[in-house]
Amino acid sequence: MSRLADLETFIAIIEHGSMTNAARNLDRSLQAVSRSLAALEEDIGVQLVHRTTRQSGASEAGLAFYKRLKPAVAEIREAELEANNRRSEPSGILRVGAPFLFGPEFLVPIIAEYMRTYPSVEVDLQLSDAFVDLAAEGLDLVLRIADLPDSGLQAKRLGALRRVVFGAPSYFERHGRPEHPSDLRHHACLVRTIDQRPGQWSFLIDGKPRAITVSGSFRANTMAAIYSAASHGLGIAYSPLWQVRHLIDKGSIELVLKEFEPKPVPIHALWQENRFPPAKVRAFIDLLTVRLKLAGL
Repeated sequence: MSRLADLETFIAIIEHGSMTNAARNLDRSLQAVSRSLAALEEDIGVQLVHRTTRQSGASEAGLAFYKRLKPAVAEIREAELEANNRRSEPSGILRVGAPFLFGPEFLVPIIAEYMRTYPSVEVDLQLSDAFVDLAAEGLDLVLRIADLPDSGLQAKRLGALRRVVFGAPSYFERHGRPEHPSDLRHHACLVRTIDQRPGQWSFLIDGKPRAITVSGSFRANTMAAIYSAASHGLGIAYSPLWQVRHLIDKGSIELVLKEFEPKPVPIHALWQENRFPPAKVRAFIDLLTVRLKLAGL
């Protein structure tokens, strides 16, 4: 793997701006870094780096080489790590983050199976609806229910979850059922006050996403209160389907406007970029992929 080390040295020089900084980052001597770069340039037959006293910058050929080289080297290292991890039994502490309501109902049963299968692993589950920073919180893995912004994280899509509109049969008997999202303006709607845009509900209308502004005489800061209010006929509510499936099964609420549901929200497992997950993380992701049942949600 000596040639791979030369390639990684070149990448470090470009990313850290000098051979001195690259040597420090790689924990190698400056002479070793210089030899690696010289050997690589001799083999390729072109100057890859312009050297000065204080900094080093990629030549035109070097920049093109760097852009092609970095993902290839990352793939090689990940393949190497995967081979090593597949020979090792998951162990240590697995630190997982998940949303408050989703974690206990959907994740804990999978964690229980995981811990029975790998008794050398301890699990630390942290529940939060905030988009926490994995490195800052010391997490190995998080589950997020959202469209993902660009970030320095690796992700595996596990499925998608519906958002629905619902109310109690007693409410619909008194006030009728909305036939179109625009009808909600004439209904008592239950609004969660801590949403980013309270009273803005998303729909697909004529194939295009649209937000409808709703209001009502009952508001609350938690979804638990919203669900209770909907079950008692105080109005119409909007939420992820998985959070109210038990109320539908009991007959406490009924869905409306199903043909206007917005695009389902994806759920992903995320972990740190540019590192193949260790055995404990890889095994948990594999189990999530098999056991997390989101059909109909």
